[in-house]
Amino acid sequence: MELIDGKATAATIKAEIKQEVDNIVAQGGKRPHLAAILVGHDGGSETYVKNKVLACEACGFESTLIRFEDDITEEELLACVAKLNNDDDVDGFIVQLPLPKHINEQRVIEAIDYRKDVDGFHPINVGRMAIGLPCFISATPLGILTLLQRYNIPTSGQKCVILGRSNIVGKPMAQLMMQKQYGDATVTVCHSRSKTLKEECQKADIVIAAIGKPNFVTADMVKEGATVIDVGTTRVPDATRKSGFRLNGDVKFDEVAPKCRYITPVPGGVGPMTICMLMLNTLAAGKKEFYK
Repeated sequence: MELIDGKATAATIKAEIKQEVDNIVAQGGKRPHLAAILVGHDGGSETYVKNKVLACEACGFESTLIRFEDDITEEELLACVAKLNNDDDVDGFIVQLPLPKHINEQRVIEAIDYRKDVDGFHPINVGRMAIGLPCFISATPLGILTLLQRYNIPTSGQKCVILGRSNIVGKPMAQLMMQKQYGDATVTVCHSRSKTLKEECQKADIVIAAIGKPNFVTADMVKEGATVIDVGTTRVPDATRKSGFRLNGDVKFDEVAPKCRYITPVPGGVGPMTICMLMLNTLAAGKKEFYK
């Protein structure tokens, strides 16, 4: 069994990005600039945005954090989005989700200029990704693809089972793993209503678990020599931790790991790659790599 170290891989990629940014600036080019809008004081979102700011520093980017209280109106938030769309100094920006219930998330996502949509959530980016055109690919699926590539894990012709059908992970992951230039795999998507979920997993060379249920994937669901990618990050109570909780993956790691050829831990697997891929998308935005 080999552990897929997302933390170390992300550190390597951020160092590569910084080197490229240093070269761009040395040649008189513009330093990439990422902005983030944070609404309210959700603990998970606060941590995530803080880590994004630190990642910008590590990559040599400029970063701007725009904060609003959770009673902001939808119109005020849309006005801020429009301002960032028109700010030539900002190469890419994100609106941290989830948003308060009185705000229509989809309306906000669609208001973002797709050329600055480094989260890859705008319908234009999602559509271009689905048919294999250059675009911003959402960070978690891109991070998983990158881990598979960096660890030289074969995907072409392999049977890949994806657990979960969310717009952020499950659906884009399935699209990418199917495409010839990325996964080139035979893909099955399972979810909470799938009647043969266990049997499908048992046949899989690669299992990508993004179902949001702690310890859902057990040893009897995984064949010997499989690769298991755990996307789950559920906070579960833990009185031994200062925070009072720990992050738990969708995979029952201790019993599944001995059967695997490769497996990602939680934390330290897919999570660090997600923020790293946001940095990669911001670099591409700064270079106008996909959209002029």
